Amino acid sequence: MDVTQGTGNGRNTPEPVMHAAPNPLVAVDRDGVIVDLNRPARSLLPATPGMPLDDVAPAWLARAHRQIDHSRTAVNGWIGGRLFQAQPTPWEAGAPDLGAQRGSELTLCWLLDVTDCHRQAQDLAAERERTAFLADASSRLLASPDPRGCMESIARLAVRQLAEAAIVIGPPSGRGHAVAYCGPDGRPVYRTMAISPADAPGLDEAKRNSSTPILWTDPSAAPEWIVRESLPEFGSMGVVPLPGQGAATGALMLLRRRGREEFSAEDATLTRLFVERAGAAMSAAFLQEEQSSIAEALKSELMPLRIGELEGVELSVRHRPVQHGERLAGDFYDIYPASDPDGESTVVLGDVCGRGLEAAVLTAKVRNTLRALLPLTRDHHRTLQTLNRTLLRPESTRFVTLLLASIRRDGAQVHLKVTSAGHTTPLIVRADGSVEPVATRGSLIGVLDDISSVTATVTLEPADTCLLYTDGIAEATGGARQEVFGSERLRTELRRCGGMPPEALVEHAHALISELAGPVPRDDRTAIAISAPRRFHLSAVGGQGPGRYTA
Repeated sequence: MDVTQGTGNGRNTPEPVMHAAPNPLVAVDRDGVIVDLNRPARSLLPATPGMPLDDVAPAWLARAHRQIDHSRTAVNGWIGGRLFQAQPTPWEAGAPDLGAQRGSELTLCWLLDVTDCHRQAQDLAAERERTAFLADASSRLLASPDPRGCMESIARLAVRQLAEAAIVIGPPSGRGHAVAYCGPDGRPVYRTMAISPADAPGLDEAKRNSSTPILWTDPSAAPEWIVRESLPEFGSMGVVPLPGQGAATGALMLLRRRGREEFSAEDATLTRLFVERAGAAMSAAFLQEEQSSIAEALKSELMPLRIGELEGVELSVRHRPVQHGERLAGDFYDIYPASDPDGESTVVLGDVCGRGLEAAVLTAKVRNTLRALLPLTRDHHRTLQTLNRTLLRPESTRFVTLLLASIRRDGAQVHLKVTSAGHTTPLIVRADGSVEPVATRGSLIGVLDDISSVTATVTLEPADTCLLYTDGIAEATGGARQEVFGSERLRTELRRCGGMPPEALVEHAHALISELAGPVPRDDRTAIAISAPRRFHLSAVGGQGPGRYTA
């Protein structure tokens, strides 16, 4: 069957193929003249055979025909609001009586409507971009735990995706409102400003109601601190709350240039998802700052009194918390020098159950109570019983272990009264290297209505030391088999330490534990060494001079 047909211009064309095609199809000769076009093409292009393609077709389609010799790649372009893909193809399927040279003079331009595919691809790309933006925003906001860094990140991210400028307003403080601003340059500015939310349209409502949708207003009504003279003219200003824990933690203001005033449905959805993440991150940052402030206030109260000279007693403390530099630890200690030369000094070493703010509050309560009970510390059991009744709470399961030691110097000797309330047993390291446990025991504080306790009396001769320590030392684990260091091993090691100064002894104890369990402790490690001096003070001879020390 002959698939070509003569036309009025004398050229052969693939007429049956053309008019059977459902898509627009245009046949063009090598000179760019339209030889034929089917009905769909006639409804798309104002053309008839014999007209130059350049006169009736968009420029992109004419270029596609001219490039047929160089590339057969499909080219896209718009015709009448629809996107078409042009696929120019040399006509090489002619009848046998058509020579190859004559048949190749024609080019068939197939036009495929790809508008819907293009829009779907655009929607998919936009959705991928929005998803990537939200994922990146979550990552960056989580990496900004402090309020300033978090607010600056929110402003910078908003400018990157939602607007030409953004302002983040934080919750009020005594100095005003924290404000982070970011303009088109992408560089945020943070400061504390004395502003009134009522001065900015929509801001007061957004800060009062975390569920308020984005409010669009005219930026011309905004105060100067929002719309700055150095910025381009804006066409719209949107205000949206940053939701926190049940209330707005702040607000986000978006400034958009003229011509970009309207938000699409996709923009609104993206903004809602973004502010949910931003509000949660900002709420967490301010909460963490508040907790840090509380922790700092507690730290100042929880730090032990400055270790001073106890009357004729050598004393050294070595404290290593779980986290290096962390002062809000589970272990605590206090040293109270005697109020008069013949009185008793008091040393307290304790370990509260748990960590963090709740444990810190319990520690503060224990220390404040003991400080108030100092006049009663001659009677250890009475002191501990009063402390126990103070701490008992039906709803609480927290408790504390405690060592209470009273110290009195008598010539060359030091007399100790030591009482344990569920704490690790202290050890006496004699000058000759012998080690003996202190015979004291007792109940935990804060658990039982009535406690039991046994107070031990110990006398230290010159160079003897009493070592008080917490379970972070005795129960430290390490090595390939995660073996426990243990009190027995500690006693064995301390037999080599007879006559050591207290500073060297506590350092040696910590070094032993670090050698086994590593330098970073898993539990707080505290050791207090109380020693009878190796030399004692003589009175001034004849009442003259300050006196001297002798062995």
